[in-house]
Formats: sequence, C-alpha cells, structure tokens
Amino acid sequence: MSRVRLNEDAEVVAAVREGLKKKGGYCPCRLEKTEDVKCMCKEFRDQIADPDFEGYCHCMLYYKEK
Repeated sequence: MSRVRLNEDAEVVAAVREGLKKKGGYCPCRLEKTEDVKCMCKEFRDQIADPDFEGYCHCMLYYKEK
C-alpha cells in the first residue's frame, strides 16, 4: 500500500505553501493557471495512480512512497 506524505524539509514545505497561497492554489513552479496544475496537480495524481512510481511531485511538496 503506497502513501503520500509531505516533504520532510519544513523549509521547502513552507516555501511551496506560501507560493500556493500567492497563486490561489495553483502550482507555484508553473507559469500557467489551469485545472491540471491546481495542487495536487494532475501530473502527481497520475503518478500516485502508478503503482511503480515513487518520488516527489513537481514542486517537491509531496512524496509518494511505494
């Protein structure tokens, strides 16, 4: 059973959360504002669905463990 957790680096979490606030919930690492980049982004949701994926989301806020 896989699980998703926050990055263990509190500074990264704080910086990304601040960026999310400033961009209205859209990924602060991306220029566009579409539903696909609204946190938790489509790219990471697809990675969560992949049983073989383990790693961080694009902005390093979340980590998926196998």
